[in-house]
Amino acid sequence: MTLDAPANIDKAGSSFSLDTVELLAGLTDEERERLAVSCRWRWRAPRQLVLDRGSDTHEICFVVSGAVRVVNYSANGREVSFADIATGGTVGELAAIDGEPRSASVFSLEHTLIASLGAGPFKQMVATHPEVAFKIMQGLARMVRSANQRIMDLSTLGAHNRVHGELLRLALDNMCDDGVVLIEPAPVHADIAARVSTTRETVARVMGDLARDEIVDRHGGALAILDPGRLAALVEDMRAE
Repeated sequence: MTLDAPANIDKAGSSFSLDTVELLAGLTDEERERLAVSCRWRWRAPRQLVLDRGSDTHEICFVVSGAVRVVNYSANGREVSFADIATGGTVGELAAIDGEPRSASVFSLEHTLIASLGAGPFKQMVATHPEVAFKIMQGLARMVRSANQRIMDLSTLGAHNRVHGELLRLALDNMCDDGVVLIEPAPVHADIAARVSTTRETVARVMGDLARDEIVDRHGGALAILDPGRLAALVEDMRAE
């Protein structure tokens, strides 16, 4: 199976496979093949809309390859970023479950293959596969925990410390067995700002301070976290106050 992006596909049924989708890992090959036929398949170029906030669509979307970002926008157009979802992830669960309009927008970060499954087939799959239902519950629990922490950080931390917290989150996601942290590619200042509700200028100042303190350093196109312990202390000390 090749995942090279064609000029355009937007259709039901496909020769593509759902084998990369983590939510469906417990299904048999035959079950995944049947679901693949029921899906609508779409390639999306970088920065192309996948789901639109407020739209009355209720399918669940599997990120078969590529990556997407979940966002909202303020009245003045400022982007607030919630999460990046990589290959194997899922978006659109909330509307598929409760039938309400979309609560956030989703756009592609790179060339991305999306398989969309309608709410009806999705609910039938959940009803007949308890392991899928449990994985969805685990995902929703992670969303709630993440939202709780984000609300606390926005309420109790200044902008500089929120940047520290986001860098710490990225560090924990990229920690190697030897304790080295190399985030590649390096996070874009605007993306960090959107995650923690601040400005690019603030992020640039914080990154400069951390570099001078030898906590972070640039290595080509990557960001190295030289001292994750000190970075964690900056965040936890403020959270403890």
